[in-house]
Amino acid sequence: MLEFQHIRRVVADVDHWGSILNIFHLSRLALLSSAGALSLLSVETAFAQSSTAQPGAQNLPPVVVSQPGQRRRATAQRAPRAARTVVAPRPVAQPPRSNVFVESPRGPIQGYVANRSSTGTKTNTAINETPQAISVIGAEQIRDQNPTKLDEVLRYAPGVAAGTFGADFRNDWFLIRGFKSDDNSVFLDGMQLFYTSYASWKLQPFNMERVEILRGPSAILYGGSSPGGLVNVVSKMPRAEPIRYIETGVDSHGNGYFGFDINTPIKLAPGNGELYTRFVGQLQNGGTQTDFTPNNNYFIAPSVTWKPDVDTTLTILASASYNETRPENFLPYVGSVTNAPYGRIPTNFYGGDPSTDKFKREQEMLGYQFERHLSDNVTFRQNARFAHVDVNYTGLTLGSLVAPYSTYANIATGELNRYGFATRGIADQANMDSQVEVRFNTGVLKHTALFGLDLKHYKISDQAGLAGPFNTPSPYPTINVLNPNYSVGLTPIRSSPVYANYRDGNQTQNQLGVYVQDQIKLDRLTLVLSGRNDWVRNHRFDEAFGPSSLTSEDSKFSGRAGLIYNFDSGVAPYVSYATSYNPIIGFNNGKLFVPETGVQTEVGVKYQPVGFNGHFGVALFDLKRQNVPTVDPLFPLLSIQSGEVTSRGIELEAVANLAPGFKVVGSFTSYNLFLSKDLDASLIGKVPTNTPRQLASGWADYTFQSGILRGFGFGGGVRYVGSSFADPANTLAVPSRVLGDLAVHYDYENWRFAVNAANVTDEIYVASCASQFSCFYGDRRRVTGSIGYKW
Repeated sequence: MLEFQHIRRVVADVDHWGSILNIFHLSRLALLSSAGALSLLSVETAFAQSSTAQPGAQNLPPVVVSQPGQRRRATAQRAPRAARTVVAPRPVAQPPRSNVFVESPRGPIQGYVANRSSTGTKTNTAINETPQAISVIGAEQIRDQNPTKLDEVLRYAPGVAAGTFGADFRNDWFLIRGFKSDDNSVFLDGMQLFYTSYASWKLQPFNMERVEILRGPSAILYGGSSPGGLVNVVSKMPRAEPIRYIETGVDSHGNGYFGFDINTPIKLAPGNGELYTRFVGQLQNGGTQTDFTPNNNYFIAPSVTWKPDVDTTLTILASASYNETRPENFLPYVGSVTNAPYGRIPTNFYGGDPSTDKFKREQEMLGYQFERHLSDNVTFRQNARFAHVDVNYTGLTLGSLVAPYSTYANIATGELNRYGFATRGIADQANMDSQVEVRFNTGVLKHTALFGLDLKHYKISDQAGLAGPFNTPSPYPTINVLNPNYSVGLTPIRSSPVYANYRDGNQTQNQLGVYVQDQIKLDRLTLVLSGRNDWVRNHRFDEAFGPSSLTSEDSKFSGRAGLIYNFDSGVAPYVSYATSYNPIIGFNNGKLFVPETGVQTEVGVKYQPVGFNGHFGVALFDLKRQNVPTVDPLFPLLSIQSGEVTSRGIELEAVANLAPGFKVVGSFTSYNLFLSKDLDASLIGKVPTNTPRQLASGWADYTFQSGILRGFGFGGGVRYVGSSFADPANTLAVPSRVLGDLAVHYDYENWRFAVNAANVTDEIYVASCASQFSCFYGDRRRVTGSIGYKW
């Protein structure tokens, strides 16, 4: 084990991707050497990895196998081997055609029910043997509901408040267990996509095989992330069977799209293994419910998998995307939630100006996943990715930077103040996660041990400024909500004579994490013990108010202990305790932010009835989040760290394939969420703004399997989101709402026709308010028609 000073020096030297690769090359050799030594031990096989699943998500096979079998082939038992340092490659055996579905945590699921996941343990583990709350949303549910962005995928998941900023298409917005999680807890294929400031990432539902929500602290395996939980998106991967699918559609706002998914196995010469390629892409263009606000997305995601032998798999994944939209309005509470003298602000009102406003994102990613079975009991994995994003955003924002900061210039006539805002964020993120999994027995105990080394590098070049600084009148004219005028000749925001940056610099964060986990099984009892130590170094240079340089170093241990027992009846009670650690990018008052910490106790019951294709879950938890960033009352565009937030609650979940073609999901969430410590004593016991405390949802979809209606189906769902508050003192309430969704679809031969309606009753509501001057309308009714074809 490296001494602390040596590790800290290593972290300080990791300043770019090449350095990470060089450092990890040495650690990989050390891990491989250790793994080779472990393979000399006489250990028995515990649980092996499951094979890649067949792709037939639309035609359910008659048999479902939830537990993976032994990795070695049943027809050829391997004789004992002498000690070796290099594993001789074995040729890939073509699998026999079978209608047996074997689920992989990186592959598709049958209907709506997932039985296995790797998000909770980083190993192939049954969900019913993981002592923490996990939900999985598969590609079939995504297809049936036809969401347009990631937060819409999460609308029916327990513990998740999705779309907290309403009809804003710049980012995905969601809370997990009451805590903001979209900035630091989105993971793609097990690796973090962290963002700060405005340099955010965008993932497209069309390229999602499954979306897994791990609720509760996850820093034990993943390092920095929200104590509320994380969302792990699993990309569509190359597969052994061909896929040829195209789809096009258009919604009621005139937003159309065309997507394609082409998977092709490549025939190689004998002895060269197997090669699969996959190309997924989509073009989307058109308007939204808000005037002058497009939602344009273009992406392509090629990937290739090479299996040179039965023990080795290498997958290379790449993607490139471009997004273009405009910012949503920061609306006042009076005029959106409640009536103003003139009435309500129209939901299609755009408060900026098309001549000055833009939001553009360019994003590229390149990575790989490597897996090598060193023996029947030892597996080495290494996942890595480099990601780059460039966000350029300028816009006129409703409000005033001059006291008393009111949005209104004249509330009687609906005249609103405006100021200019501009930001440019360019960020690079490099991740490399390496693991050795060892399966062995000690007497009656079966172990699945995991040893990992996790390297993270993040760098952002960040500029942000205002046209109309504090105590200076805005150079931009007011706008009327009922009769907006966009024909005035406006000066570009960055060219304004009173434009000034309040952030102008770059920040680098390097993080090294070492983690160990052991899943210990005694008959039906499973004990999971996990521990991780992180070393983090932050450096920021900024010259917005004169050159300044700030550096910080930190180290923290986080741990988890969980126990679950699986009864023969399918009932599985569990208990877990976990701590979390989350380094934060940012600064205020001349100091870098200190890391967040968290602690949670959770008890629950999972139930998977024997012979029933579904499962139920109940989770009760007590979660505390410390060093919480909150809005700086002296400068609302910055944050300060003060206090502690407590979240206690209960979550219920049900998901089932009730019959062929009949699939259902349901959830209920209730929190007691409050500030338990704060610099302002009057706020203790208050609920944070824009945070609902009750959520409930249910969705069902049925497709006729025979008769004259064979292939015809329909689905529907109801979503309830409880009330929230628009001010820290909890005097301004944002009402609850009930929203309905519908779907009708028809599969005929190779064609699929579908119509989806979100918010089918066209409910007008405010999704949330971050303050009394920043409220956001939710999505109005959106009807989407689509046609798909496979061949």
